[in-house]
Amino acid sequence: MNIGILAFDGVELLDLAGPYEVFTTAARVHARSQPAGTAALFAVHLIGTAGPEVQARAGLRLQAPFSLHEHPTLAALIVPGGVVDAELARPGLAAWLQRQAREVPLLASVCTGALLLAQTGVLDGREATTHWEDLDALRALRPAVRVREGVRWVDEGAVVTSAGISAGIDMSLHLVARLHGADLAQRTARQMDHDWRTDA
Repeated sequence: MNIGILAFDGVELLDLAGPYEVFTTAARVHARSQPAGTAALFAVHLIGTAGPEVQARAGLRLQAPFSLHEHPTLAALIVPGGVVDAELARPGLAAWLQRQAREVPLLASVCTGALLLAQTGVLDGREATTHWEDLDALRALRPAVRVREGVRWVDEGAVVTSAGISAGIDMSLHLVARLHGADLAQRTARQMDHDWRTDA
């Protein structure tokens, strides 16, 4: 299963790296119980919104090998947050996200990534959450979103949103459980030495 993670200048590093670590660790843990040579359960791909060079919010530079126009067929797409003002104004990004919402079985956001999803209308009529500092911004951007506070993530079937930063790790473990099973999610959390909050 190909897991895409959007990458852009100003991305909050843990918003991106948390899900990346969860899915790559899950693939490694799963491989231990498979015959040698079995294809990885998950392959994680960074998809750059404006080229392969990305500078995270804290300054770390990343490489995103894929673009909005060229990337593998995805089983899930994760939209991290951070400083998203430029991405909210980026020509073509909202339309691309709308297309992904139609084509990708599972769409998820971490932190202010919910604002990018909300802008497309994908969250209209759905419950969603974001970082506690940005709940009002989500309400103001898209009043049709049913904003929830005080939760780690919100699962609305085809769309899952999480609260801020480290909450994306808990949500991503939940996505592993959905895509493959709770046992693998639990083993992944243990491998990461992470106290997984499974109650959202």
